[in-house]
Amino acid sequence: MFSIIFGLLGGVALFIYGMTEMGKGLQKAAGNKMRRVLEALTSVPVIGVLVGAGVTAIIQSSSATTVMVVGFVNAGLMNLRQSISVIMGANIGTTITGQIVAFNLTKYYLPMIAIGFIIFFVSKKKTVKCWGQILFAFGILFMGMDLMSSAMSPLREYEGFRTFMATFGEYHILGLLIGFALTAIIQSSSAAMGILIALSTQGLISLEAAIPIILGFNIGTCVTAIISSIGAKVSAKRAAAAHITFNVIGAVVVMFILPWFADLVLLLSPADNVTRQIANAHTIFNIASTLVLLPFVNVLAKLVTKLIKGEEKFVQKGPMFLDNRVLNNPPIALNLAVKEAVRTGKIAQESLRLAMDSFSAFSDETNNYLIETEDVIDDLEKDITNYLIKLPQGSLTENLIQLKSNLFHVINDMERIGDHADNLRELAELCHNENLPFTDYALDELEGMFELVNNNVTWALEALATGDTELAAKVVENEKIVDQMEKDLRRSHINRLNMAMCTPSSGVIFLDVISNLERVSDHSNNIAHIVIADY
Repeated sequence: MFSIIFGLLGGVALFIYGMTEMGKGLQKAAGNKMRRVLEALTSVPVIGVLVGAGVTAIIQSSSATTVMVVGFVNAGLMNLRQSISVIMGANIGTTITGQIVAFNLTKYYLPMIAIGFIIFFVSKKKTVKCWGQILFAFGILFMGMDLMSSAMSPLREYEGFRTFMATFGEYHILGLLIGFALTAIIQSSSAAMGILIALSTQGLISLEAAIPIILGFNIGTCVTAIISSIGAKVSAKRAAAAHITFNVIGAVVVMFILPWFADLVLLLSPADNVTRQIANAHTIFNIASTLVLLPFVNVLAKLVTKLIKGEEKFVQKGPMFLDNRVLNNPPIALNLAVKEAVRTGKIAQESLRLAMDSFSAFSDETNNYLIETEDVIDDLEKDITNYLIKLPQGSLTENLIQLKSNLFHVINDMERIGDHADNLRELAELCHNENLPFTDYALDELEGMFELVNNNVTWALEALATGDTELAAKVVENEKIVDQMEKDLRRSHINRLNMAMCTPSSGVIFLDVISNLERVSDHSNNIAHIVIADY
């Protein structure tokens, strides 16, 4: 019995290792551009299916593709509708492994390993080395298959095991649950298919018994995506939910028409080759499910949106106003740059507000949103800077040259406000993680200072957008009040620390908060002075 168990486990380990290494080699040979291919995905569902199938066939893991998709949705690089079509394609792509294994090339695995090893270590060319790695891994994969098949060979003599396997043909739901549990445990539907095919090579399972197990594999492979969506945005959770919903719908339908589905597989497969029939059943199921449900992508998206409640915080990446086509018209181009700078400032201001709110009501969702928003602000600074650099200097008047120069400073101030918002986010996260709450008195003081600082940011942005020098002057005057308030709060808080009215750790964070707020006001003041000087 131990030889059967360890033979099976060892075979599974080699199979997964070979499959993983083969995927790595294929990625290298393809230029490792899979993520960029997914990012460049169009909104056409059919293209999404083809891309998902292609990427999964190359990286040899539908789970890895789905996890990438969940990550892209979480980052705002892909919408829910796009993600569903890619996931459908991933289900088709993962059947490639089963089709390859069904060729039963186990007698050739030693030459594959030997030749692949020699190519990998002898060749100096990177591409050739990749193909050596692929061949070597291919041999390891079939070596694992041979070990699994050999380990299961004695089970043919156990009547109890044969009876147990036969029950899957009678009790279909049991087979589905076994398939789900196996895939959820080993985190690979391809490896689970390898075990099933190894059983078939020993005559231990029929097509009718195997189909429910295959359906369970498809549902079990969703577990990885579900785990990866924990703590992610609502949209990413919906993508994971779409994956399992799609697979469950397909499995339920086939369970009701299982005899007819089995007849279809037999019609399209060799009559005397159960191994090929099982591999074909996996492929036919996933292709048929995709063809039937692809026209209903929008319906599926609406369904999971209703199932997974919640509002999505979202900030658009990249510039909205910059247009390279008007670079030859500097006044218009500079006006667009001002609009983009104001938009960047408003994004930073919203981050500042959310970061301050986090001191009294911290949430992981808001924290993650703020981290992403900081990256958006940084990218916008670069985009606006590059746009201004493209302006032909020779076509600028003296006033426009000055405006262009000032905009470099303005966008830097906007980015610095975003940095201070991120500093405040980190301080709020520290308070939450270390359980360092502020007193109600301290929170009231911070709220009062934030209101003044926030007014300065609002007035500075409006003054920049409209050229209102009176508003700009108001910022300059208010900045003096903020400076004095920072000194007063610092002094009173140090007094509270001396009287042991608050903990030292919380006290240090409080002082950091008011320091960051004062610096935000400084940057608003810089913008106001630029407006006054320009107009």
